[in-house]
Amino acid sequence: MSVNLRNANLITLKDFTPEQIHYLLNLSADLKAKKRAGIKGDLLKGKNVVLIFEKTSTRTRCAFEVACFDEGANVTFLSNSQMGKKESMEDTAKVLGRYYDGIEFRGFKQETVETLAKYAGVPVWNGLTDLYHPTQILADFLTIKEHVFKPLNKVKFVYVGDARNNMGNSLMIGAAKMGMHFVALAPKELFPSKELVAEMQEVAKETGAVIELTEDINAVKGADVIYTDVWVSMGEEAMFEERINLLKPYQVNMDMIKKTENDDVVFLHCLPSFHDRETVVGEDIYQKFGLDAMEVTDEVFRSKHSKVFDEAENRMHTIKAVMVASIGNL
Repeated sequence: MSVNLRNANLITLKDFTPEQIHYLLNLSADLKAKKRAGIKGDLLKGKNVVLIFEKTSTRTRCAFEVACFDEGANVTFLSNSQMGKKESMEDTAKVLGRYYDGIEFRGFKQETVETLAKYAGVPVWNGLTDLYHPTQILADFLTIKEHVFKPLNKVKFVYVGDARNNMGNSLMIGAAKMGMHFVALAPKELFPSKELVAEMQEVAKETGAVIELTEDINAVKGADVIYTDVWVSMGEEAMFEERINLLKPYQVNMDMIKKTENDDVVFLHCLPSFHDRETVVGEDIYQKFGLDAMEVTDEVFRSKHSKVFDEAENRMHTIKAVMVASIGNL
């Protein structure tokens, strides 16, 4: 069956079929090979893209900008505007839709990106909200395809840590769509919402996925992928002590890696990561709580299991695929 994503928004992977996600992953791999071969692209030639950022970013901004430049698009980075202050989101969307062929939004409220998509009249791509981070999941799945030598629907994927944040939500959605065995390994206080779990269990009935929630560290046995994220998300910085107390038993360390009984288990992290004391926050946490690493140890982060920098690179290739599929000259 042919896949056509022309003019499609990417707000959440809930809106995409498994076939559409496979298409984006295959297109990403093709575009990655093209870039590595040194072939200059023109699939976005003549297109104008605006990037709206409420939250700070390294990978998302750079990935969108380089992806645009690689395929010939023009980019505006917008972080200081009247949006939401002196001009409503609806009005802003209608204005930007007259100027641009595509809009990326990275910020706090999911409602904001949904409003942009409703009124802009051009494709809108979610670069992260408090609820979802769909472009990250595409990069994660491309990395799994590159390093786990089995189909996605045969993969056991264990997400460790805060399972109700945007990454926990989005990975569960993606895994359910792709028929994976998804394990949310977390304290019960940080399980994903019952509503989202129920929704994804319905998806799993169609795709053959398994959705599992547990506090038992032994659930990592047989894992193909161990994934974690920071214990405190942007905007929650006052909660470090509470989260450390909750999540310290769930730190990804070599003992956990060994419990998988899989010498080829892959470790992933969306980054940035507090795996050492080489950041202001990392040193502050050490001084206050005596931890030289939080969600993952430096040993695991730098080990053969870690594919985090392949994963980070793949942000660019998968984001490029999303833009090419929706506004490109295909």
